[in-house]
Amino acid sequence: MKKTTMKNTIKITALMTLLLMLVVLIKAHAQQDKLSINDGEVTIIPINHATLAIKWKNEVVYLDPSGDMKLFKDVPAPTMILITDIHGDHFNLSTLNNLKANNIQVIAPNAVVSQLPRSFTNVKIIRNSETVNIKGIDIEAIPMYNLPETDGSRHPKGRGNGYVLTIGGMRIYVSGDTEDIQEMRALKDIDVAFVCMNLPYTMDVDAAASAVVEFEPQIVYPYHFRGKDGFSDVDKFKEIVISQNSTIDVRLRKWYNK
Repeated sequence: MKKTTMKNTIKITALMTLLLMLVVLIKAHAQQDKLSINDGEVTIIPINHATLAIKWKNEVVYLDPSGDMKLFKDVPAPTMILITDIHGDHFNLSTLNNLKANNIQVIAPNAVVSQLPRSFTNVKIIRNSETVNIKGIDIEAIPMYNLPETDGSRHPKGRGNGYVLTIGGMRIYVSGDTEDIQEMRALKDIDVAFVCMNLPYTMDVDAAASAVVEFEPQIVYPYHFRGKDGFSDVDKFKEIVISQNSTIDVRLRKWYNK
C-alpha cells in the first residue's frame, strides 16, 4: 500500500512539474503577436520598457535593445538594429556588445552613431524625415522631442528618431521618447503603433491617448511607461482611447517585472 501511494505521489509531482513548465512556456510566448500581412506574417515581440523585436521572414529587427541578456534568451537573434536616441534605456553599448552587434546592420541618428566604437562596421545614419530601404523594409525617421522646445530639453528636436517601418505593406510606428507632437498626430495609415507615456520624460496618459485617437492606428501598444514616480496607468489609457474610438485595438502587454 505504501509503495503504491509513493508511486502515485511521484507521478502526481512529475505531472505538476510538467504542467508548471508548460505554463511558464506559454507565458513566455504569450507576449508574441502574429499579424497577417500581404505575404505572410509579422511577429511582434515586446521585451522590456522601450525594447521590442519585430520578426518578418528571415529578418529580426530589434528596436532599442537594452538590458540584461536574460531578456533576449527566447528572442531570435537580430539581423537589424534600430536605435532612437542616446539615453541608456535606448542606446546601451553593453547590450549591443553582448548581442555581438558589431557586424549587424545598425540604423540610428547621428548622435548615436557618433558614440559607437569603430568596431561597428555596418552602420547607417538616418535623420528626421529621411527614408531608407534596407532588406526590403522601408524605414522612415520621424521626429521625437519634448514640448515646449527649449535649450535644456531632455529630447531636443532633431537629435533622436521615432520610426515608421513598412513591412509587407504593414506600417509600424515606434514613437521613441516623444511628447504629443504635431508630427505624430499627422501620421497616416498606421497599422501598429508603439506609443510612450511616462512623466517627466515624455507625455502623460491623456496626451498619449488624445494623439492616438487623432492618428488612428489599427493596433496600439502602450510601452515605455515607467516614469520617475512609478508606472503610468495604461488601463486608463486604454479606457480613454476606446471611449473615443472603439475600433482601435489597444493591447496591454507585460513590459516590466513589477
